[in-house]
Amino acid sequence: MSKKERVALVTVIIEAALAGFWWYLASYGMANPDHVTADFQQVVGQTMGTTMAALLGIGVMLFFVAARNDRKTIENKMRR
Repeated sequence: MSKKERVALVTVIIEAALAGFWWYLASYGMANPDHVTADFQQVVGQTMGTTMAALLGIGVMLFFVAARNDRKTIENKMRR
């Protein structure tokens, strides 16, 4: 498995886990409105959305770095 594939797979797994956690928090807030503040859904949405976007951005950058490293590895193998 190439480094690009590993980065993409890990990014998808982390994003899916965060989406599941976001879903859990949103359903918890809807099921227990007396235990959370009035702006709970807004805060959870902003926080989780920002977190997921930041990690996706980092994942894209890591993907390009991994692609470059894969190309270098292939070039080095061709020279031998």
